[in-house]
Amino acid sequence: MESLIPLIIQLVSGALGGNVAGSLLKNLSLGTVGNSLAGLVGGGLGGQLLGPLLTGGAPAIAAAGGLDPMAILSQVASGGAGGGVLMAVIGLIRSMMAK
Repeated sequence: MESLIPLIIQLVSGALGGNVAGSLLKNLSLGTVGNSLAGLVGGGLGGQLLGPLLTGGAPAIAAAGGLDPMAILSQVASGGAGGGVLMAVIGLIRSMMAK
């Protein structure tokens, strides 16, 4: 169960990042459900790709049994950024195909 906590943090922050990006980039928005789904996928991918870079390769779960606050912050940042970026890319592709 402890190994799922970082992934859940990344997915939730990715969904939030996708919705924030959708509200900031109204012309690329996919709607609330589309932004959330794209954000979920982007959060998972971004968290897995960017997370180790932000923590310096340190594991997310500390040896003492708790979550390292810096690891949580990096998971939130990488998941949110990944979710926002993937939502924007999908929105851009969608708008280009509509033309």
